[in-house]
Amino acid sequence: MKSLEELKAIREKTKAEISLRDDKHDFRIVVGMATCGIAAGARPVMHAFVEELNKRKLTNAAVTMTGCMGMCRLEPIVEVIDQEGNKVTYVKMTPEKAVKVVTDHIVNGKIVTEYTVGAVTD
Repeated sequence: MKSLEELKAIREKTKAEISLRDDKHDFRIVVGMATCGIAAGARPVMHAFVEELNKRKLTNAAVTMTGCMGMCRLEPIVEVIDQEGNKVTYVKMTPEKAVKVVTDHIVNGKIVTEYTVGAVTD
């Protein structure tokens, strides 16, 4: 750190990142980050969600992590939970799919059915 302004910038960036993880949002985006999820690519998926929400300056969704979701063959798995507790489970996620989920589900309220657990046959 070289100046007080730099310290303030770090503080603001950290506050913004933390606000993406609190519980006062319309949506919770829960990424399975057990070893099976991480091995399948969950970390870049989680980062894609955070980056897309930041890029769009969306504050109505929180990104959190969880452990094993029990369907290792379908990893990376992401659950989107609304305020009423309705849950949509997205499977075999990629960073590109994460961007589409933000655009369609979080912004426009339309579930991306082709990415859901019910749509996967293998």
